[in-house]
Amino acid sequence: MDPRVSQFMAMIKSRNPGENEFHQAVQEVAESLIPFIEENPRYKQAKILERMAEPERTIIFRVPWLDDKGDVQINRGFRIEMNSAIGPYKGGLRLHPTVNLGILKFLAFEQVLKNSLTTLPMGGGKGGSDFDPKGKSDNEVMRFCQSFMTELFRHIGPDTDVPAGDIGVGGREIGYLFGQYKRLKNEFTGVLTGKGIEWGGSLIRPEATGYGVTYFAQEMLETRGEGIKGKTVSISGSGNVAQYAAEKVTEYGGKVITMSDSNGFIYDPKGINSEKLNCIMDLKNIKRGRIKEYAEKYGCEYFEGKRPWIVKCDIALPNATQNEISEEEAKLLVKNGCICVSEGANMPSTPEAVEVFLNARILFGPGKASNAGGVATSGLEMTQNSMRLPWSREEVDERLHIIMKNIHKICVKYGTKENGFINYVDGANIGGFVKVANAMIAQGVV
Repeated sequence: MDPRVSQFMAMIKSRNPGENEFHQAVQEVAESLIPFIEENPRYKQAKILERMAEPERTIIFRVPWLDDKGDVQINRGFRIEMNSAIGPYKGGLRLHPTVNLGILKFLAFEQVLKNSLTTLPMGGGKGGSDFDPKGKSDNEVMRFCQSFMTELFRHIGPDTDVPAGDIGVGGREIGYLFGQYKRLKNEFTGVLTGKGIEWGGSLIRPEATGYGVTYFAQEMLETRGEGIKGKTVSISGSGNVAQYAAEKVTEYGGKVITMSDSNGFIYDPKGINSEKLNCIMDLKNIKRGRIKEYAEKYGCEYFEGKRPWIVKCDIALPNATQNEISEEEAKLLVKNGCICVSEGANMPSTPEAVEVFLNARILFGPGKASNAGGVATSGLEMTQNSMRLPWSREEVDERLHIIMKNIHKICVKYGTKENGFINYVDGANIGGFVKVANAMIAQGVV
């Protein structure tokens, strides 16, 4: 490791002990940025990277709620308001038992650069709770969301901080959160994105991350005269991002052969076509079932406790969670002929896996670039709310596609090496950094 990076990371770790995911995210960015910053001393003099790695505001609060038995339950709520140099804080709320300060700081830090890449005026933030919505009744989820928003509402607003959904937060949760915000503030504003179409939401928002990660993969492939058409595609996850990535891949003429959940993955060599995908959507979105039921229905293989990277594919779209591709799995993907990895989740590849992909010179799209379609469309929802004017499905999708093309151009601009290889990690990190850094310098030491 570059000794300058080592020195910087020693400082980060001493100030943020035990926050391993945050350390990982900052180090990945620092390895790209510190050489760039050395060549641009004004960023070094203003200590921009040090400031970007420190949240502007960290909010932690108690969330008490009553379960259906009348017993009091207590969870912990968070909101990390990381950076507002280019716009109001923007980032999702995650409800999952694994949520802690370090994970949310990693997500908020990534969000700053991701939002910058979209070219939209959005800062970066993230929040959530260690509450688990799985197995809870609608009334229990509602009571939790109302208690959570009763504290959060004082820290957010359409020009201050605009949360969205993330893992565990879908349309149901956004509805309960928005209803409580409206009750407390007595105003109808675009304070949350991912809202229902009937009350301020945007068309394409549910599809946006999955569509965007597929658009980005197509852009990368085109730099080598390739495309998704005719390729076999391995997808992890079976939630929102995975479902719509599978839909768009199929539309582009690719064949999706895997999807997964936390228990294991299905391998369908015949391809998960539109009809089969509708079955998965019903299974996951309505019945709240497990992906294993798909294998039982269609007679394909199911691998208990495994991840889909052991299957041969041309393109891999990791859409589940952080650190889901290990070094060994990355090596296996490359050995099996994978030519393109486009990340739909946040930091799904370990640092060692990323190194494998870059050393193999395959196309690798890091999440802050490739999965920015979700937050980009959230930004478009904010615009529609401000205008009090909804756009058509076609118009939103066209704007999303243009944004993903522009993100790709930024990555190519800052990531192309002398030998012609495009390092999308460097391109995304430097491209996202420059806009935020220039704004921070212009606004002084704040």
